Amino acid sequence: QVQLVESGGGLVQAGGSLRLSCVASGITRIIEDMAWYLQHPGTQRELVARITRGGSAIYVDSVKDRFTISRDNKDTVYLQMNNLKPEDTAVYFCNAKVGVARRDAWGQGTQVSVSA
Repeated sequence: QVQLVESGGGLVQAGGSLRLSCVASGITRIIEDMAWYLQHPGTQRELVARITRGGSAIYVDSVKDRFTISRDNKDTVYLQMNNLKPEDTAVYFCNAKVGVARRDAWGQGTQVSVSA
């Protein structure tokens, strides 16, 4: 029903910035919240930030004041990442809650690597 495609990952030095994008396609009118998660090797995915259809956002403490999640036209979500740290290195996944059942849709992930 909904497909997500991320872009914008890459390699950056500590202190640098990246902007991740996630474009949704399919039945986008049934998308509720959108979010970004990260995953370190061998661990579970962790929430980074979430934004509602109305634009309300929440962040995990480790990225507050450094990352900004935003949403455009209800089906595109961005993650502006500033002052990146080596510990931000991970695969970042876009997530959408779809329909009244809030089923999870996931993108394929994009690698973010931050060198010291």
